[in-house]
Amino acid sequence: MFTTEALINAGKTFLMLFGELFGLFIGISFVVALLQIYISQDRIKRILTTPKKGLNSVLGALLGAVTPFCSCSTIPVLVGLFKSGAPFCGAISFLLTSPILNPAIITLMLAFFGVKATIIYAVFTFAFAVVMGLILDKAGFAKYVKNVTVTGGHQDSVSWENLQGTFCQKQRQAIKLALKDSFGLFKGVFGFLLLGAGIGAFIYEFVPTDLLANFAGANSLWAVPLAAIVGIPMYIRTETMIPIASILIAKGVAPGVMISLILGGAGASIPEVSLLNSIFKKKMVVTFVLCIFAVATITGYIFNFVL
Repeated sequence: MFTTEALINAGKTFLMLFGELFGLFIGISFVVALLQIYISQDRIKRILTTPKKGLNSVLGALLGAVTPFCSCSTIPVLVGLFKSGAPFCGAISFLLTSPILNPAIITLMLAFFGVKATIIYAVFTFAFAVVMGLILDKAGFAKYVKNVTVTGGHQDSVSWENLQGTFCQKQRQAIKLALKDSFGLFKGVFGFLLLGAGIGAFIYEFVPTDLLANFAGANSLWAVPLAAIVGIPMYIRTETMIPIASILIAKGVAPGVMISLILGGAGASIPEVSLLNSIFKKKMVVTFVLCIFAVATITGYIFNFVL
């Protein structure tokens, strides 16, 4: 099994995966850093104060999709939205899309899953966030928000408004800061990228295809909700999971199973749920987790049916 040829092939697969991830991550991180300079947390709060609930929910989901905060950053922003008087529906739509629909996830999905899968994922998760924001608002879930202040998390150190100079000078400053942030972020996830490429290469070369296909193939209806349940308590790094997922799919695991696992882990990890406990009452926290389970499971079945 562990022959010289197999080890060499695994090494080549590892280098290919890691090379793709390196290029993608630097590019994604650069765009993300620019977005976070252009779209500050204060600007998000101002945008989401429109009184029209339908528009507010769409704007909340859209801003969540283009501002890729981690869960530790999303929660303080969410508290700020509530305290600034933003409608509940928009804030919840923002909360739902922020961890599961952002430029990093979209770019990685395009690279590893293709255009069709990415469009299906983006459209469904976006629509789900908008609809759930409106439903929970209509159902009166705003009363389950605690009157608390969450400290910590990401604080904007730089925004477009506080850069100095002409437009061109500010643009150059923003690009320099974004490049610096992108390589700084790369250092922070370097180990995760190595791990993801290493596990993917090992699975590709040494794990039997039949074993995975029988256990989690498209014919295993129970595998999709089970993947969502397994993913929810996990703190899954998208940078680690997407390359592993692409290898597992090539080995016979159903696409819906992998997307369900990624959505569950990215949307409702234990760190995020713990933070949500500080600002929501129990019923709202449970409802949020069920929403993530629902979107993970439904999206998983759609992937298995369409792809």
